[in-house]
Amino acid sequence: MFEQKLNFSFEVMQRIVQQIANIDQFKGKWEILEQKENVYLKELRRIATIQSVGSSTRIEGAVLTDEEVRQLLNDVTITTFEIRDEQEVAGYYDVLELILDQAQDMQFSENMVKQLHSLLLKYSDKDSRHRGDYKNLPNTVTARYPDGTMRIIFEPTPPYLVKMEMERLVTWTREAFATQKIHPVLIVGVFVYEFLSIHPFQDGNGRLSRLLTTMLLLQQEYHFVQYISFEHIIEERKKRYYEVLMECQHQRSAELPEQIDVWMEFFLECILTLIQRLEQKYAHYQQTGAYLNPRQRRVLTTLQQIQPAKMSDLHAGLEDVPLNTLKKDVKYLVEQGQIEKIGQKRGTIYLLPEG
Repeated sequence: MFEQKLNFSFEVMQRIVQQIANIDQFKGKWEILEQKENVYLKELRRIATIQSVGSSTRIEGAVLTDEEVRQLLNDVTITTFEIRDEQEVAGYYDVLELILDQAQDMQFSENMVKQLHSLLLKYSDKDSRHRGDYKNLPNTVTARYPDGTMRIIFEPTPPYLVKMEMERLVTWTREAFATQKIHPVLIVGVFVYEFLSIHPFQDGNGRLSRLLTTMLLLQQEYHFVQYISFEHIIEERKKRYYEVLMECQHQRSAELPEQIDVWMEFFLECILTLIQRLEQKYAHYQQTGAYLNPRQRRVLTTLQQIQPAKMSDLHAGLEDVPLNTLKKDVKYLVEQGQIEKIGQKRGTIYLLPEG
């Protein structure tokens, strides 16, 4: 069945084997590192989440920047989202958070895929009639480019065949993971390709495919994917992403299985890029001794201008930062050796270390 699509040429297989070896080598190294840096990893995941939400919705045509996404998600007073971009961001965030927190406890099944789709479109009034249900109308896959032009990528599975093809795909994926005859990353790559080719829902397929990618990799214990945005990497390579899918899927109606080697190498390259960026961020952390978010960097900049300074002096220079938040930031900076604390209680002053 799907295994036939993994019959790559010798040269391609050699490259893929090397790519997988590099991924698994990092996986083993990261499992050790992950046990040590809790504060840093929590912040990394927060940043990656915002980037993932922003990138995955922009791939489908949304226009909110990462900063606008961050502000939207931080505004806990919002209960309804009138703009479609905001509806998509809120839905994507809810599903991603669920996956990041509960992936290991989620039973992979058709029903689970439908439930995630329903949650993804939870806030979208336009999609209320078909959320959580397979499509009943054809949905041609098109690419939307920055200049506003649209291009047809391919014609996915017709509605009357979707149920059968999704049953077959989910069953194969579960059995492939269970038997372990195929490397789990290859299984994920095949599933994502097939899911995009079937395009089982009326809308939201691209976004859901990226969420399912994260979920399946987490379930296979590739925990590092939650700390750098996979979606952001796809957004950067959006043109190539569509080209690769188009190149493979134009053979889909042929009698022989389509060649998906180009897709698989692209998919693995994206994971390797994710690893490279995570290594760079971790190396920066080791070099500086601490990860600083933008607000904490502002504290250092302000202190540089007015040191030595009391807490009240810092707060006067950072009026938009709540005092309790500022105190926590300063405490963290002191613990990380970024700031020196001299004195006690009301006589406490802060300054930057010499050298």
